[in-house]
This record gives sequence, C-alpha cells and structure tokens, in this order.
Amino acid sequence: MKNNEYIFETSWEVCNKVGGIYTVLSTVAASLQEVYGKNLFYIGPDFHVGNSSLFKEDPKLYADWVKSAAAEGLKVRVGTWNVPGKPQVVLVDFHSFDNQKGAFLFQLWQAYSIDSMNMGQDYENNVMFSYAAGRVIESFGNFYKINKAKTVAHFHEWQTAPGLLYLKLNNLPYKTVFTTHATTVGRSICFNNKQLYQYFNNYNGDQMSFELGVKAQHAVEKHGALKADCFTTVSDITARECLQMLGKAPDVVTPNGFETGFVPKGAKFNQSRNDARAALRKVAETLVGYQLADDAVYVGIGGRLEYRNKGIDVFIEAMRSLNQEIGLKRQIVAFILVPDWINGPRKDLQEKLQNPKQKYQFADVTTTHELHQPQYDSVMQGINYFQLHNNENDKVKVFFVPSYLDGNDGIFNKVYYDLLIGLDITVFPSYYEPWGYTPMESAAFSIPTVTTDLTGFGLWVSKGVESIANGVAVLHRDDNNRNELVEAIKNEVLAFSQFSDKQVAECRAKAKSIADKAQWSDFVTYYEQAFAFAKGEKFKPLKKEPAPAKKTVAKKEAENPAKTAPVKKAVAAKKTEAKKATEKTAETKKTAKSATGKKKLNSSKK
Repeated sequence: MKNNEYIFETSWEVCNKVGGIYTVLSTVAASLQEVYGKNLFYIGPDFHVGNSSLFKEDPKLYADWVKSAAAEGLKVRVGTWNVPGKPQVVLVDFHSFDNQKGAFLFQLWQAYSIDSMNMGQDYENNVMFSYAAGRVIESFGNFYKINKAKTVAHFHEWQTAPGLLYLKLNNLPYKTVFTTHATTVGRSICFNNKQLYQYFNNYNGDQMSFELGVKAQHAVEKHGALKADCFTTVSDITARECLQMLGKAPDVVTPNGFETGFVPKGAKFNQSRNDARAALRKVAETLVGYQLADDAVYVGIGGRLEYRNKGIDVFIEAMRSLNQEIGLKRQIVAFILVPDWINGPRKDLQEKLQNPKQKYQFADVTTTHELHQPQYDSVMQGINYFQLHNNENDKVKVFFVPSYLDGNDGIFNKVYYDLLIGLDITVFPSYYEPWGYTPMESAAFSIPTVTTDLTGFGLWVSKGVESIANGVAVLHRDDNNRNELVEAIKNEVLAFSQFSDKQVAECRAKAKSIADKAQWSDFVTYYEQAFAFAKGEKFKPLKKEPAPAKKTVAKKEAENPAKTAPVKKAVAAKKTEAKKATEKTAETKKTAKSATGKKKLNSSKK
C-alpha cells in the first residue's frame, strides 16, 4: 500500500465498549496494523471522557489537520486506542452537527426513501455519528490530498451505514466496504421470540422491519449493503440471512478471529487463573454463607442480555436438570456473567467482603449487584422458576453477575477476561449467533466450551455434532428441540465433571488448539480480500492465507497409537509404490528416442 492510500475503520464501538463489535475491532487491530501500519485509522464517537483506559489523546498527532477540521465545524480528538497494536484513532463529536440533522435525514429520505420519522434519539445519534465520520474521512482526504480512489472506508453495522451513504451522495470516490455482523431483521425476529429457522424462506425483510418496528434501521442497512463497493458478513450462516433479509449476498465472508495478545502466557497465565478462581470462590461463599467444595467445577455463561438468543434460558434449565442428576458426584458452581439493568454493586455484599467475620445471612444469595425491579428480570425469573436457590445441599449453585466487567464493577473489580480464565468450562447454547465470540474467547483461554450449530463459530469448528472431549462441544439446535438441547448441555457438563486430571488437561489443550487456528494473523487476509474487491483489484494477500488445519500422522499417533498405526502403514506403502513408479518413469525416459516423444513427455510433466 502506498503512502497516500488509507484504510478507515468506522464503528460506534471504537473506544466504546458496549457490545460484540468492540471485540471484533479491538482484536483485529494488531493484525491490520501489521499490514497497513500508519495508513490505518479507526473512527469512533467522542463522549468527552478525556484520556480513559481505552483512549489516549496525542495533541501532536495530525495537529495541522485537527486545526483545519475545527474551522470546518469538525470537533475531533486524535490519539491511540489502548488495545494490542495501539492503532491511530479519531474520535469525533457528532453533536456538533445537530443543526444539520434534519437536512441529512431528509437527504436519506429523498435519495433512498429511508423514513426516519419517530425513530427516537438513539437512532438519530447513530445516524449523526456516521454522518460525522463521513465528514472526517472527507476532510482528512482533502487536507492531505490522499488517493481517494485507492482508499477504503470500512463501515460496520447499520449504525454507520449512513456515513457510507454520505460518501455516495456526495460522489466522493472512496472505495467503500460495509459489514453487517447480524441483520437487524434477523436479530429482531429472534428477540421477539419468533421462529427464525422454521419459516426462514418465507420471511420478507422489508415487511418484517415494519412489523417489528425497525424499518429505518433495516433500510439504512439494506442500502448500505446495496451501495457498498464490497458487502461482507462474518459467517456462512449470516450470509444466507443477508440474502433472505437484505436481498443481497455478501461479496466476501470475513470470519472473526482472535488476538492472542489478550491471553497471558506461562507463569502469568497460571497466576491469573488462580487469582480469578479465588475471586469467584470468595464472592460465591460470601453470598451463600458456607464453604464450597475444593473440587467444585466452575461453569460460566456470558454475553449480552438476550435471554433466548444467547441461550441463557436453556443454560439455566440445564443447571436445574444437572442439580437433579443422580450421577453428578461433584459440586457445580455456575456464574451468569451478563450485564443487566442495575443500580450498582450491592452495598451489603461489599461490606461483608471487606468484613468477612460478620455472621449475618443474606436474603438474596444469588446476585452480586442491585437489580432494578428484580421481580421482572428474565434471568432471575428463570433461576426462581427452576428453584435454583443455592441451598447448602444443592449440587448446583448459580450466581448472577449482572454488571459490565470493566474492572470497576465494585465487587470483583476485574475485566471479563480476568474472570473467564478462572472457569473450568463454559456454555454458550445460542439460538441466534452470527459468529460467536464468547466460545472462541473461552477456547483461546484454554477453557473447554459448549456451543451450537446455529453459531458461525460452531459451524466453523465442525459441520456435525462434537462432544466436550474435543475441547469445543457443538450441539444441534433448531426451533423444536429445546428439551433435547437442555439434556445435551447437562450431559456435556456432567461428562466433563467426571474427567480425570489428565483428560481435563487434554481437553484444555484441544480447546486452545482450535482457537489457535482462528487467530487474526491468519483471518486478516479476508479483510485484505474485501478491500481488494472494493478497489476492483486482483486479490494479492499481503499476509499468508490460512491453510486448513491438518494433523500429521505423528500427531495422530501421539493421540491414539492403536488407531493411527494402520494409517502410518498405509502411508509407507503408498511411498513405496510412488518410488517404484518414479523408477519406472525414469526408465521410460531413457528409452524414449524421438524428439517429439520427449516434447510430449515434458508437456505431460507440466
């Protein structure tokens, strides 16, 4: 890439940790940085929080342009994002364009029939942020006279599609990429407890967007997909959804990878795991008022609070089933690490954690933070319905951690990864999951995990059902097999609880091995492919393309000598046959006399 050609990555979640897209962008940064260096920029919303743990402003960085942009009405701060790679970031104050909101929304209506009436402040904030991002790209390009026709502006999710449309409406020659990580209509169908898969081929995206109240979000997403120079999504399962709901198949599928820089190594890994486990145990024992078993199995589920989509409902039911399982010999300690609507950390729990000698018993022995209206909370309703009350004689204990784990939650004061590492096994039985970062993250931290074949990651791991002994269990899920799925989850956790230490170690190693095949250092090539497609160029990877995972005979033999011995013998026999064939060919070449014959032989070799 030449010095005057750039990559602009735009998302509402740049330096803004609110959802799964944050994980995508923050983990791919180092690999993109390795390919594009200082020609890579991220653009995100500025909430004026100064230098945070995520963003560090550098007033000297592009200071001349920042001054020029201010004269254009653009209020920006430039710095670095505190993630591996530390990429350059432009944060833009989109509220400075509030006086232009009506005019831009009218443009979208006039050009694309996008009806933004009565869509609310959240929708308008996203639209105006993406408009401001488009203005940032335009301003930077003009100031530095960059090669716009060879510069890629990459927009993530419907929230930024209006920025792409701004570039198109103003005939700016930037090459655009639009990525939907999940279609608005597909997610809304599932969120409203409708059956996505059974009636999949009968859904009309436009019609459903009206019915579900997401017509404007769907419209900007659809036009972003149709107008982009390259349209991408993250998995084959979502590619099918895009074709059905948006009327366009993706040009390139860009599967999500993971950056192993987030995973501690060596002695630090073991220390982090011990610290996390101690923290989980301390909080759990403080809540229930009695000691947990030393050999307890720590199980977890995390992600957004999408009770059905993320499979939280079947996870809770599976814990009830496990609690009633006669064959369960070890204690199960389950943590639901899902942010919810809270007032903050529980004051009584904080006090008892600081003064463990206090003898009083809590009425609430389940939650770590104070919920708004817990009687109406879906997670608590599930826990109570299945009578998971954390009695001392219960085999399964369930704890609900309803706070963002950003290191300042008031109870654990650890980020999500620093608690995840302390678990023994995780369960993410999603109904709707375009990719599935949570099981991938778990595997990257050597935590065996359970997922389903309705996730992009699950299908990437295996096209068929896999057990937990594989490191990543992939369970079948559809619209009608809830009871079977609950039983399958119970059986996988039960099987893991019965593993010997050696089997656990093997299982952890297999989970890590699977995650190692999904690193961004390999998957970044799909981004390169999308950028080349947008520019109309032949794809020439700057990074080596990921090869399919293959086990050598030696590795297979190490895993199962009895099973692989015949394979090794067959390979040796084929080598002998090949050697004989080579000798025969050499003899034929010696006896060939005619020049024509030699030419034919050489042609056949080519």
